[in-house]
Amino acid sequence: MSENTQQDSSYTVEKSEQEWRATLTPQEFHILREAGTERPFVGEYTNTKTEGVYDCRACGAELFRSDTKFDSHCGWPSFYSPLAEDRVEYVEDRSLGRTRTEVRCASCGSHLGHVFEGEGYETPTDLRYCINSVSMSLRPAE
Repeated sequence: MSENTQQDSSYTVEKSEQEWRATLTPQEFHILREAGTERPFVGEYTNTKTEGVYDCRACGAELFRSDTKFDSHCGWPSFYSPLAEDRVEYVEDRSLGRTRTEVRCASCGSHLGHVFEGEGYETPTDLRYCINSVSMSLRPAE
């Protein structure tokens, strides 16, 4: 996992706050643009087993594949790897009095969730990308 802290860089998809508010629901705006978190165990993709690709709900960028999704029982969809490292960016998050790694869409800068390492899940990467369902849209495989 490489640290990419291009917080002030230009994204391929850029909109004003007003444009984001016009295209996202209030809940989507809160999570994607204000780094909110949906309640655990209520997201539409928490227990989904459908094969496909998970896209950024804000800009449509491909982020995760269903074959990297696993049951973590943490209350949010969990993946062990993004589609490719250039699809996400990592930002240090100290918002809860401890250091975590925030995961954002590399195309539009929207908040997706956090990534955790070394929790003992038997995955190929030993990483858990804990992602808000509201941050994604699932495109089922054909």
